[in-house]
Amino acid sequence: MSQEIAVIGSPEFTTGFRLAGVRKFENVTPEEKSNELDDAVRSVARDQEVGIVVMHAEDLDYLSREPRSIVDTSVEPTFVTVGGEAGSSGLREQIKRAIGIDLMEED
Repeated sequence: MSQEIAVIGSPEFTTGFRLAGVRKFENVTPEEKSNELDDAVRSVARDQEVGIVVMHAEDLDYLSREPRSIVDTSVEPTFVTVGGEAGSSGLREQIKRAIGIDLMEED
């Protein structure tokens, strides 16, 4: 069974993914982030059809403790953040968490 990719974020953030064929998304406007982002994370995390969730790294600052824990520890679905200052080291940690090994480890 193949799983879907979902995107959570502002309409501007999700539009590009939707144009690329992503069908599952949660639009959360900047004005609603404080109130709606936690619920969007919980909703997508419960969706059995979703395997990867993409979010903007800056949106993590708006999450309360429990949804932030879901993003940080969930393996299925795996949450991937883009943008922000973490750069390749953040992506490295996300890959390591998702598959359990460090693909970029130097010998």
